[in-house]
Amino acid sequence: MSILSALEPQEVWKHFEDICQVPRPSKKEEKIIDFLMKFAADNNLEAQKDHIGNVLIKKPATPGKENVKSVVLQSHIDMVCEKNSDKKHDFDNDPITPVIDGDWVKADGTTLGADDGIGMAAQMALLVAKDIEHGPIECLFTVDEETGLTGAFELKEGFFDSKILLNLDSEDDGELFIGCAGGIDTLARFDYQNEAPSEKGFAFQVTVSGLKGGHSGDDIHKGLGNANKILNRFLMEASKKYDLRLAMIDGGNLRNAIAREAKAVAVVPNAYKEQVRVAFNLLFHDVQMELKVTEPELRMKLESVDLPATVMDKESQAKLLNALYACPHGVIDMSRDIEGLVETSTNLASVKMQGEQILVTTSQRSSVESAREDVAQMVRSVFELAGAEVKHTDGYPGWAPDTNSEILQITRDSYKRLFDTDPVVRAIHAGLECGLFLEKYPGMDMISFGPTIRGAHSPDERIEIETVKKFWKHLIDVLKNIPEA
Repeated sequence: MSILSALEPQEVWKHFEDICQVPRPSKKEEKIIDFLMKFAADNNLEAQKDHIGNVLIKKPATPGKENVKSVVLQSHIDMVCEKNSDKKHDFDNDPITPVIDGDWVKADGTTLGADDGIGMAAQMALLVAKDIEHGPIECLFTVDEETGLTGAFELKEGFFDSKILLNLDSEDDGELFIGCAGGIDTLARFDYQNEAPSEKGFAFQVTVSGLKGGHSGDDIHKGLGNANKILNRFLMEASKKYDLRLAMIDGGNLRNAIAREAKAVAVVPNAYKEQVRVAFNLLFHDVQMELKVTEPELRMKLESVDLPATVMDKESQAKLLNALYACPHGVIDMSRDIEGLVETSTNLASVKMQGEQILVTTSQRSSVESAREDVAQMVRSVFELAGAEVKHTDGYPGWAPDTNSEILQITRDSYKRLFDTDPVVRAIHAGLECGLFLEKYPGMDMISFGPTIRGAHSPDERIEIETVKKFWKHLIDVLKNIPEA
């Protein structure tokens, strides 16, 4: 029995549940690509795949709608793969298990993949529908949106024909998005030497967990805790007061997620054993008080472990901890044009040991290109001062709002007519693929909308059931009201 079979609209939830059965980590989308191509073949739909793995499936207009403007509907096929630390799950091979939780659908201990599986499901439902009026439609499914926007970067001109694009990758019912931030990653690599620890040392592991995490764009303004920052705060204090020597550090996972968990193994002289425990408990209390509203489930733990074989050399450790402390994280500036919109931000995403190197990954976003470059240079300066090797990724452009857009007017009027309320029209601080589409297809008329998703990029990800019904009704009505060419 299908878990989601009783939910409406059944045609969308059926395809979403099918999608959940197919592993689709970023950069490992082969199975979902094959799934889509088979879906097209089984339903006698024209389909093609480009050199990078993007899939385009076409459907002719319904009778009487042949002269209506063609529309391309777009979603990405990869998902963020995050799980709770106590959950056993192989994202390369295991299906996602959806669970109904009151008014929401979530997953069992993992990300759900509603970002952007629900957009995919809506496209598939449209492609096989027999009773929905629409002009010519093209459904574009892009690869690797979450870790590099690779599908959008590699998209070639002429892959699709439409001049109107509906991006189905938004996460707020009642909100229409007409602009997004551009982004860039700044990567810092530290070299270090291994040394033997003192045989008379007290070894322990510190763990930070229980944070909400979330999207480094959508959620950056919410005052959430960053596990990397919290962990480093303790390590910094203990290194200065108690001669702490760092053996291992591991925090965060994804460039576009706020770090939920972090841990480190360290050694202090036995003489400082109790002082370190006291300092840890005091810091835990302080951080709990600071984040009691936004992070009520914060947990910090210190437990003794076996003495590690090696620790970092002291000079490299000092450079790393100082740089992590100085590295900015969070909102840098708010928009002066759109009230409530974060204009510029930066995320201290992950800290990973790789052999005798440590890689620190950060990401910067802004709806103003010069501001994006400025904050990226700010982060670069911090790490270069600490002696790290620093590089930037190529980055991706933003999408400038067009308040005179025809598809905006159609979509706004549709929502008002259907639900008797005006939708909110705004830009988003997260990165969407639309900016890259606009580079390849100048003059493209675009809008982004979707149902309500919360906790994206974390195991708390969930989608509100009622808003999926509204999203589907809205999408059908928009397509019905596209004018003739």
